[in-house]
Amino acid sequence: MSKLSPPSARPSRRGAIVLTAIVVAFIAVAASHLITKKPPRRVAPAQVVSVARAVTGDMPEIMNELGTVTPVATVTVLPQLSGFLTEVGYREGQDVQKGQFLAQIDPRQYQIGKQQAQAQLAKDQAALAQARSDLARYTQLFKQKSIAEQTYANQRFTVMQDEAAVQADKASIAQYDLDLDYCRITAPVSGRVGLRLVDPGNYVSTATTTGIAVITTIKPTTVEFTVPQNALARVIERFNSGDKLPVTAYNSDNTRKIATGTLYAIGNQMATSTGTVMLRAHFDNDDEALFPNEFVNVQLLVDTLKNAVLVPTPAVQTGAPGDYVYVVNANSTVTLTKVTPGPSDGKLTAILAGLKAGDEVVTDGLDRLSDGATVRAAGALPPARGTAPPAGQGASKAQPQTRPGNAQG
Repeated sequence: MSKLSPPSARPSRRGAIVLTAIVVAFIAVAASHLITKKPPRRVAPAQVVSVARAVTGDMPEIMNELGTVTPVATVTVLPQLSGFLTEVGYREGQDVQKGQFLAQIDPRQYQIGKQQAQAQLAKDQAALAQARSDLARYTQLFKQKSIAEQTYANQRFTVMQDEAAVQADKASIAQYDLDLDYCRITAPVSGRVGLRLVDPGNYVSTATTTGIAVITTIKPTTVEFTVPQNALARVIERFNSGDKLPVTAYNSDNTRKIATGTLYAIGNQMATSTGTVMLRAHFDNDDEALFPNEFVNVQLLVDTLKNAVLVPTPAVQTGAPGDYVYVVNANSTVTLTKVTPGPSDGKLTAILAGLKAGDEVVTDGLDRLSDGATVRAAGALPPARGTAPPAGQGASKAQPQTRPGNAQG
């Protein structure tokens, strides 16, 4: 006969099971809460940036190119005949006028040659006079049938030969006169003489390649520069309309304005290697600020955009989206906005599309921004804890909290 458990043992065991189940359930709920609980969301602080407002204004359409000062004329004065250089009549670096005396070649041999030609002319003129006198007599005799026709014809030919000899003598004298003019070398153009190339006493000839002197026109002068083929059509359109396009020359480091002129010539061929065409601008250069063969920076004013939307140039960025700016919204966030930039003068850039006047754009601190980021303008105080941020300034989107004890009843 088996032993029976006491009646009080079963209820106590059932209670222990229920208690254990309750503890396990509590532990499971607590563990699930700990696992699924999200960490507190951190709000990124507002980034400090510099902003500027887009405005309307006139923007000059300027082309910046590299140019070279090219004189109107650079002439190497070469001797036209041979001889010893007896005199130099200019000072190095002197400004000379066209026709001014420069140098003298020994003229004596050419003077002697001219005298010989003059003597030959006198001889041939006397022979011509005698031949004409004989022809007049032969003509009368021929009419009287006193001489043969052949004798009369020969005398006519003799007169013609003597006339030709006289003409040759006169041409020879004219040649010697020209040689004597060449002995006295004068300036072919007005300009400035360079350093002396030949000293007096040297023998010069037509084979001399260095020349007697080099004259360069300083006033006026020109500047040659190139423009790309994509911009040429606009330049030709304005140039052919009769407008005088201003051209400004700056020094090599682009820090100082040198002179102002006008565009006066466009080349007739495109350089296939560079895709550019040569342009030339005229400068009065009265102050001689432009020096021949000097490199200058050229600004060609093609046109002026009226009432264009202007923003500081640093606000316009270029990246994967293309050209864009960061526009500051009313809630102190920024929006990446694609724009179409136009001409720029370095400080300001015209925006042709994508922006309107009055929009605020970020000009500094763009490298840390992204679309939708919260910003605060430089110089503005950050919002105090427990107070609402001022309109237009950086602040998080979360509602401001109230410190304990400051709540109003």
